[in-house]
Amino acid sequence: MQLLSSLLFAQLPSLIANLTSPTAASTVTATAPAMATHTFTLPPLPYEYNALEPHISEQIMKLHHDKHHQAYVTNLNAATASQSEAFKNNDVKAEIALQSAIKFHGGGHINHSLFWPSLCPSSSPCSSPSSAPSFVAAIESQYGSLDTFKDAYNKLLMGIQGSGWGWIVKRNGRIEMEVTKDQDPITTGEVVLGVDMWEHAYYLQYWNDKAAYIKGVWEVINWETAEKRWGGKKVGDVRV
Repeated sequence: MQLLSSLLFAQLPSLIANLTSPTAASTVTATAPAMATHTFTLPPLPYEYNALEPHISEQIMKLHHDKHHQAYVTNLNAATASQSEAFKNNDVKAEIALQSAIKFHGGGHINHSLFWPSLCPSSSPCSSPSSAPSFVAAIESQYGSLDTFKDAYNKLLMGIQGSGWGWIVKRNGRIEMEVTKDQDPITTGEVVLGVDMWEHAYYLQYWNDKAAYIKGVWEVINWETAEKRWGGKKVGDVRV
């Protein structure tokens, strides 16, 4: 899966070589070639802001998508533009200093882009597990039942301390559950589903009742998306 790393780090080995090899360093010209940049954009929601009500309110969706996700996109573009300028100036220290911002805001963009199509209106057929026969069969084979799988995932989500994400990932044909802190993205395997456990995803509606929020999310899970991802299709992936 070609994500941000292919854009951000493609030229790093040559920079490291210039730092560690006197021979290589002697060949560096005064002006470095421009580093390729890419402008990231906020993806539109695949449904109306109020489509997930009553489980996720219109107010939350507007704030979450238009403000929080947009901020990650804006800051990611600023950080990658600064990195391109630092690369042009052979300023490796500045490039290194930018990595935490790129990781945080890039991860926020990746994670939310995966999150929106993971949801759908509860009145739609896509919210039924019957829309994911292959994925559900894998769940039942590995966990014994859908309820046991849900219980395990609920426990994972409830156990997240502070801000983070709970993921369902396909690796080597099996289901794995994983937590990432803050906005760290999944970098191996294929994301099938993910739930945002940052307070901005639920606090205006559920206050500090994380269990009620998780229960509401189950009502709007997009099982069609899960089925497509389980089958190897890319849905909501950020690509260069």
